[in-house]
Amino acid sequence: MDSFWRDLATAFALLLILEGLLPTLSPRSWLKAMQDAARLGPKGIRLIGIISLLSGAVMLQLLL
Repeated sequence: MDSFWRDLATAFALLLILEGLLPTLSPRSWLKAMQDAARLGPKGIRLIGIISLLSGAVMLQLLL
């Protein structure tokens, strides 16, 4: 079980690194993307979240 938590922490660390890339490299583009996302409203954001979640699940399944 120790390996599971280490892998989970590693995956989370990689997520944080990837999430930090765009605001670090292009803060204006990131800000515009966040403003555009805010205009979508809750339903649009939820739809993007569902699409992202399902895409990640499919990719993970293909990798395992």
